[in-house]
Amino acid sequence: MPRDVDAVTSGKHARLSAALILFAKVKMVPPVQVSALIKTARWSALLVGIVYGKQRYDYLKPIAAEERRVEEAEKKHREEQERIYKQLAEANSDTILK
Repeated sequence: MPRDVDAVTSGKHARLSAALILFAKVKMVPPVQVSALIKTARWSALLVGIVYGKQRYDYLKPIAAEERRVEEAEKKHREEQERIYKQLAEANSDTILK
């Protein structure tokens, strides 16, 4: 390890500090110029995706609400049937032989 990294590594976050110093010494290449056409296409795709997502959400939201309503009604009906079944089972199990 280089000498300046050893000085930093005596602290609590030694590995992180060493990695940051080594990263700072790496020569970075300048960013590539992205053409206006590509930038426009990217932003257009982003905006189209946002609009599509909003429309899809608005389309699916009432369907999901209806499914939740139906599921709740089925759950109430199922619980009522279970309650009746338990009452009948208890009534049939009441005998003198207990």
